[in-house]
Amino acid sequence: MVNLVLFGPPGAGKGTQSEKLIEKYGFVHISTGDLFRWHTKNETSLGKKVKEIMDSGALVPDSITIAMLKEELDKNPDANGFLFDGFPRTVDQAQALDQFMKENNSGIHFVIALDVPEKELRERIAKRKLTSNRADDEVEKLNKRVNEYFGKTIHVLPYYKKNDRLNTVNGVGEIDKIFSAICAVLDKK
Repeated sequence: MVNLVLFGPPGAGKGTQSEKLIEKYGFVHISTGDLFRWHTKNETSLGKKVKEIMDSGALVPDSITIAMLKEELDKNPDANGFLFDGFPRTVDQAQALDQFMKENNSGIHFVIALDVPEKELRERIAKRKLTSNRADDEVEKLNKRVNEYFGKTIHVLPYYKKNDRLNTVNGVGEIDKIFSAICAVLDKK
């Protein structure tokens, strides 16, 4: 089993690259954004809390996020590996994920950080907003999310670097070239 965290700011291409990685490696995709949207759409008790928090542009608390992730992992006991997209966002979440994976006799083997300049992110999200109509792509909410990433979330990277699990990939360029760079990291180890 190989478990991967795909890391990057909003608009870095995590969703696009996740689809390609799932197809090639057969990972079970766990996207906190997708989980939040599913729970919100289905108006679960967690979904109602998530909607209120996301509508304000804030990050969902660790306790809610981790509860959703545990539920997803438990649904896939025979998985060949998991691809975590949008999680962890804090060192506490990274530690909780490591602990949970350890309890399940596994771990996080790779962390791929997509490196994309802030200007590029904003341009990508502006384009995405025209086609996806995602509520979290509104300018004010986007500003909160980007600031949250560069102010807080990016501090998760040193946690993984000290454990020699961090790999940085240039997230600017052609989608297939970025994908090839990610695959080179996964295939070399």
